[in-house]
Amino acid sequence: MIISRAPVRISFFGGGTDYPEYFLKHGGAVLATAIDKYSYITASQFHSPMFDYSIRIQYRKVESVKSVNDIEHNVFRECLKFCGIDSGIELHTIADLPAFTGLGSSSSFTVSLLHALHAYKGEFVNSHKLAQEAIYVERHLLNDIVGCQDQVTAAFGGFNLVEFRSEEDIQVHRIPLSPTRTTEFEQHLFVVFTGLKRKAADIVVNQLRHVSDNASTLSQMRLMVDEGWNILTGNRTLFDFGQLLDHAWKLKRNLDTSITNDEIDSLYRTGMEAGAWGGKLLGAGGGGFLLFFAPPEKHHHLALSFPHHQIIRLRINAPGSQIIFS
Repeated sequence: MIISRAPVRISFFGGGTDYPEYFLKHGGAVLATAIDKYSYITASQFHSPMFDYSIRIQYRKVESVKSVNDIEHNVFRECLKFCGIDSGIELHTIADLPAFTGLGSSSSFTVSLLHALHAYKGEFVNSHKLAQEAIYVERHLLNDIVGCQDQVTAAFGGFNLVEFRSEEDIQVHRIPLSPTRTTEFEQHLFVVFTGLKRKAADIVVNQLRHVSDNASTLSQMRLMVDEGWNILTGNRTLFDFGQLLDHAWKLKRNLDTSITNDEIDSLYRTGMEAGAWGGKLLGAGGGGFLLFFAPPEKHHHLALSFPHHQIIRLRINAPGSQIIFS
């Protein structure tokens, strides 16, 4: 049996500039970290001649099929075809957090699945190739409306500044933080589930239609990536990082009316009034998790301000996709 796992992520700055529709003309970048919540895949040999089906897949439902083309789940189907596996395999998926919540779980799943399939075939694949393959599967085989940051963070892990020049030319720069600075930063993160789920493509499609109109705003958001790097790697206070997050959120919410709504705006105000220095809605918008950046002494008050919402605790700088059992 092969067991793989790939992390989901929190993106702080630059989201939206990781779409080829933008970065092929202007260059894009994000500042993001992998977190210690994962998508898992198990892959094992299935002795199909003894059964009336040759592939078995388990997720929210179970599929037992004779041909890879009969698989309903499009990601399982296309990844199996991409890796040249057409029979004799059983696959299961498990996730620490739900999908459609702004943490890049769909790409984490794709990366983890590809990694497991390569390992099942006895093939080694490095982080760069894994990210490239996941981008290719999602954007060109599945024709999903996705950017390129989630696959990279899932494959590489860590806390990085990622530059996008083309789908093939993506540069990953580790943020050089000391253990003390990393812990201090991590202690300022406070993440609340809004209770709203949405498919990112439904939100992004309108934004991509207006890339030219939003070019100036996206350019400002790209520059914030460098500013965030400078704050973290310099001697500047983390208060500056929180304020930059607040500024970035105010810019992002103006890209399209579907990014936020009255309920999300109300939750954001609640967090700011409870002592947060800044924050943002994670992912494309419309729902998912709200991130607040607040001094640790304010976290108890923040928790009391969200009595009916789930709060998740997390660690940053998680490792990238791994084979954890074989």
